Amino acid sequence: METMVCDKVTKRYGKKEVVKNLNLTLEKGKIYGLIGRNGAGKTTLLSMMAAQNPVSAGNVTLNGQNIWENQSALGHICFAREINLGTNQNTLANMRVRDYLKTASWFYPAWDKELAEKLTGKFELDAKKRLGKLSKGMLSAVTIIVALASKADFTFMDEPVAGLDVVMREYFYRVLLEEYTNSGRTFVVSTHIIEEASDVFEEVLILKEGELLLKENTTELLERAYRVSGLAETVEEAVKDLTCYHEEKSGRAKSVTVLLDAGESLPEGYDVSIQPLTLQNVFVALCGMEE
Repeated sequence: METMVCDKVTKRYGKKEVVKNLNLTLEKGKIYGLIGRNGAGKTTLLSMMAAQNPVSAGNVTLNGQNIWENQSALGHICFAREINLGTNQNTLANMRVRDYLKTASWFYPAWDKELAEKLTGKFELDAKKRLGKLSKGMLSAVTIIVALASKADFTFMDEPVAGLDVVMREYFYRVLLEEYTNSGRTFVVSTHIIEEASDVFEEVLILKEGELLLKENTTELLERAYRVSGLAETVEEAVKDLTCYHEEKSGRAKSVTVLLDAGESLPEGYDVSIQPLTLQNVFVALCGMEE
């Protein structure tokens, strides 16, 4: 099975560690959701896995081969991120959409020209228009086209739907699933819009302060995540033997998030409310601000 492995990967900027001794294995044929708060290290991690940013320690391998300065490996990896046009009008901002896509095609041996043209039409992009004249949403559409048309075995997307309206966001997730189903490629999608993306993620990766806090099948994670609420003393007694997160209090009432471990069960016989959680609820419980 094709795999990408991060082995004790660390990234430092000066004395600050942005990614800390991180171990991660990505298997081919899955859609991973990468979520974390601003500054958690998501973009830095993706850039290292795409060999666009050197690691400070550890290494990233694809099928056992180090990816850094390895052209044969890089042809199987695509990192689609926000297009930075800069301020100089003689640079990227002056390039037309069609020329940008043509340039992108040179880097990916399996580039699908027909798919790129189809998506250009679906996203209502004018291929003759210069990048500097596009809206934020249209620039996001360009990065999506590069990601999907690259046909790269491991494709990373950083905030792909930024600026897109709800119709185009729904279209993106639909075409992403179609491409995944038809090709068996691996996608890692980093997004802050968790609710609408959660159904697409087979596995979720939660990054907190540069560390991999959790890597788990999304469905299995949600099957063990609940909010228990009621009178504070009753809630405390009900969950005393469970792992609890994100405690909230309001007067005499209290609620906590519990993640059941193997062999554990929900409390019975207590006058408490027990509710299942969404992926966004779980993320806030694990990474949100303390009360």
